Amino acid sequence: MNNKLYVGNISFQMEENDLKDAFGAFGTVNSVKIITDRDTGRSRGFGFVEMENEDQANDCVSNLDGKEVGGRALRVNIAHDKNDRR
Repeated sequence: MNNKLYVGNISFQMEENDLKDAFGAFGTVNSVKIITDRDTGRSRGFGFVEMENEDQANDCVSNLDGKEVGGRALRVNIAHDKNDRR
């Protein structure tokens, strides 16, 4: 069961609450994390959203991938563990 999503192309002005609201339309959001630069604290333009279950995560991919949010078209995919990447 994989309910964690990678979200790319996030607007640099978007905050975690904004992302939570966008994904919350498709189910219960367990957590949101926008990745920031450790030196500047500025958003790096991507993050992760964890949904309540796999069905909700799949709904988010279907409905939000390519959708414009905050002036940019989001890229939404099921996240993979670092060890599983190739």
